[in-house]
Amino acid sequence: MNTALIFAGGTGKRMNSKAVPKQFLMLYGKPLIIYTLEKFENHPDIDAIVISCLESWIPQMKNYCEKYDIRKVRAIVPGGASGQESIYNGLRAASSIGSEKDIVLIHDGVRPLVDPGTISAAVKCTQESGNAITVTPAIETIFLDNGQDGEVGRIIDRKQCLMARAPQCFHLGDILAAHERARSEKIDSFIDSASMMKHYGHRLYTVEGKAENIKITTPVDFYMFRAIIDARENQQIFGL
Repeated sequence: MNTALIFAGGTGKRMNSKAVPKQFLMLYGKPLIIYTLEKFENHPDIDAIVISCLESWIPQMKNYCEKYDIRKVRAIVPGGASGQESIYNGLRAASSIGSEKDIVLIHDGVRPLVDPGTISAAVKCTQESGNAITVTPAIETIFLDNGQDGEVGRIIDRKQCLMARAPQCFHLGDILAAHERARSEKIDSFIDSASMMKHYGHRLYTVEGKAENIKITTPVDFYMFRAIIDARENQQIFGL
């Protein structure tokens, strides 16, 4: 079974939205997280969806899933104090409905522009190699800070650099075991699942995603998302 774990436990402090968490912001009458969920709901490779959500918003999340006909959702569980904890809660729920051999695609609830091809590639890579980390090539020059008076340190050849995106895809047993180990060692600072798996000695494999698969964390990101949605609508209407 292939399960999409959508974690949406953040409060959106960088979005400057005090009343509504960023994943529930509306665009043309539809919550941001529904745009994300629809990508997995409509993908033939995805069998089930687990959502890790702000606990106070779980009733509303259930209402949205019913309203927008998101039928693959098998569990909605409370998120945690961090992204790492939210993912762990979702993994526990996924393990209750599947097996350790299942594939789990871990994806941000505020990354609604993932394309079907990337999802398919992640599943295939995980079947063949054991995991798949979605990446895009770095397009900016990258400096290392040398920590002295703002002086530029080493300049890294961007041809050697990749930017991690989502989904990040693993066998359920592998990623859950890593989380259990991190909890036993009281490590709660991993930036993402790939960092955790690398820390515990796993070899990681990449699939290249599209640059537009951005994470909506600031107002500028939201405006970019709206512009992309508008452009796609114009293509359909005018045949551009």
